[in-house]
Amino acid sequence: MSIRQRTIDAIERRPIDTVPYHIRFTGPARDKMAGFYGDPGFEVRLGNCLSMHRARRIAEVRPGVWRDEFGVEWDRSIDTDIGVVVSTLIAPGTLGDFEFPDPGDPSLYADFEAAGNEFGDTLAVAKLSYNLFERAWSLAGMENLLTAMIDDPRFVHTLLDRLTEYYLAIIENVCRWSIDAILFGDDWGHQGGLMMGPHLWREFIKPRITQLYQAAKARGKYVFIHCCGAVQELFDELIECGLDVFNPFQPEAMDVFEMKKQFGDRLSFYGGISTQKTLPFGTVSQVRDETHRLLDEVGSTGGLIASPAHAIPADAKPENIAAMIQVLQNQ
Repeated sequence: MSIRQRTIDAIERRPIDTVPYHIRFTGPARDKMAGFYGDPGFEVRLGNCLSMHRARRIAEVRPGVWRDEFGVEWDRSIDTDIGVVVSTLIAPGTLGDFEFPDPGDPSLYADFEAAGNEFGDTLAVAKLSYNLFERAWSLAGMENLLTAMIDDPRFVHTLLDRLTEYYLAIIENVCRWSIDAILFGDDWGHQGGLMMGPHLWREFIKPRITQLYQAAKARGKYVFIHCCGAVQELFDELIECGLDVFNPFQPEAMDVFEMKKQFGDRLSFYGGISTQKTLPFGTVSQVRDETHRLLDEVGSTGGLIASPAHAIPADAKPENIAAMIQVLQNQ
């Protein structure tokens, strides 16, 4: 069976012979593993089941500072993978004058053009990062946005409507390529729950993600979301909106085995291996045990893409990462 077909079977929650998996690294962790294996090209031999392609443009504009297609600047001098927003571009009085990027700009799709429709034996995924809430706070400031949900909801609704219109156009454009799925990215949670609470999430976020998810579904694409934190109280509603696969499936934020029991007949998961505890602080034996248990109890009946909950951080032990990889490859 091909990796792509096995991944489709997993998403469709059909029993499978081998659980598909996908492993991503932060830059420092990748460098560490290249040294551990003595092989800078080790990633091409991992057997990953997904190929990720971003609809995005970002460039370094001064040392350590990167600017994206919206004009948001990210300081990567400390966090070299994502960065910290250092600019506020939108306020209630200036939203009408702010010029959104052109969703038809070819430079946004350079990653897709480079790949063509040659995605190999993988599930091809269009990765749309910083949708809605994340993009809104990156433009207006997180404190400003959360405060405005109470003090100036009209501003928030207007901003989110414009973002929804933009991402609907992006969805239409990425579907020109033979992708299989769209991965939306929007962190609504911390590890104790929702940042804005369920009431405000339902007012501001739910109607708009429904539009985005259904636009993807109408074009025959699977819907993934990456949403950090303890957001499991939303699973029923996310399924209603059209979600197929939830990521990162953090064992620090939710009981992954209980989530499988409660939602595994309606929702598939991508993640599940601890990047906060086991990979950095566990033993090789603990890593093997955790990975085996996830495969056996969550993945054996379908419904799982096994993966570290996030891109592997710099503090993960190389021997632990290698142990996880060995278990995943030797199913």
